[in-house]
Amino acid sequence: MISISFNHIDPLFMYTQLLKEALLDIEDDDAKSIKELIDNCRLQGNASEATLNKMEEEYRSHSSIWWYTGPYFIYSMLNYGLRQMDVDIIMKLGFFIRHLHNHITQIHHEQQATMPKTFQVFRGQGLSMEDFEKIKKTKGGLMSFNNFLSTSRNREISFNRFARPATKNPNSVGILFVMNIDTAICRKSSTPFAEVTQVGYYKDKEEEILFSTYTIFRIHGLERIEDKNTDRLWQVNLTIVGNQDDDFNKLTAHLRQQFTWVTGWARFADILIELGESEKAEHLSWSGV
Repeated sequence: MISISFNHIDPLFMYTQLLKEALLDIEDDDAKSIKELIDNCRLQGNASEATLNKMEEEYRSHSSIWWYTGPYFIYSMLNYGLRQMDVDIIMKLGFFIRHLHNHITQIHHEQQATMPKTFQVFRGQGLSMEDFEKIKKTKGGLMSFNNFLSTSRNREISFNRFARPATKNPNSVGILFVMNIDTAICRKSSTPFAEVTQVGYYKDKEEEILFSTYTIFRIHGLERIEDKNTDRLWQVNLTIVGNQDDDFNKLTAHLRQQFTWVTGWARFADILIELGESEKAEHLSWSGV
């Protein structure tokens, strides 16, 4: 499940954008970071030896999008780390977060000329009852997907593979997000996305468009999807706003000024403290970063 923040409800919404800026500002030694990640995964048993050997030998032979979309531990590990704000994982995968964001940005620039000005993408997933209630209360407001956001141009794939199966969990609501994308807004707000059908692991299979982290949308409405087997299927209509939205700028402009005097991991730690995560911030200090 992708973690979601809501303005006026979850204070994390205001700070996640600053966390992203801090992460992308960090410049670790990539070769050292890759080795430390693999060594740690071997120690913790987070992945098979075959996978770790492949990553050790072939990491630079494939793109970050290829690794992220493939059947490897990076996808689940990264999503868990960003969802839980797990400092250990974020530190270990900081290099990969930068690589993936930069690769999406590069492809976004290459594809600009061929992308339609406006289009729709879809995402199916399960939401807890609590998060679903937050969406209902935030109608007309903003929401942010805190992970790298996988979407599809194909509604049926998103609905049948992800939204509908989510209703098998009695504590979950099956959600089909319908996202209206305006490429001009994405360009002005530095919200990169990339069509990854030719560069991802599963070429042409899911018509996937991948957005970078903390993409911001406005919630325009909800409607129940009629289904004879369940009443827990809903469509949520979203429009991308990026960081050009006035509400967003009012919420974050003054906060950004608080952290201009520090950079890198120190800035990341200060933002965690503002979020009430002082133990995680202290962990960064203990780690010597």
